[in-house]
Amino acid sequence: MTRSAGPPDDPAELVEIRTTFGSRDAAAACGRRLVAARLAACVQLEGPIVSTYRWRDAIETADEWRCTCKTTAARREACVAAILAGHEYQTPQVTVVPVAATPAYAAWVRESVQEP
Repeated sequence: MTRSAGPPDDPAELVEIRTTFGSRDAAAACGRRLVAARLAACVQLEGPIVSTYRWRDAIETADEWRCTCKTTAARREACVAAILAGHEYQTPQVTVVPVAATPAYAAWVRESVQEP
C-alpha cells in the first residue's frame, strides 16, 4: 500500500466489523474466509485479550482473539452473515462501526471487496 495525504473519505462508506473468537485458529480461519470471499479487504487479529462477561447468570473470564474486519457499508450485511454462519459462540459479539479513511485507503478497501 502506498501512502496518500488528503482528507478522509465519507465515513458512511467504510465500516469495521469486530468480533471475538475463543481460539487463534478460529479467528484466523474466519479472517481467511472473509478475505477470500471478498467480504473484507483486511482482517486484523489481536490477542489473546482477556474478556470478562456475564453468561447464564455467572461472571466468566476467557482468553479471546479479536477480529477487526475492514469492509464497505455495501458489503456489511454479507460480511456479518458470513461471520455468524461460521461462528463457534452461541451469542457472538458482532459490532459494526462506521470509519473515515484516507481516500487512497478507502479506494483500496472498495477495490478489494468488489465482486469480480
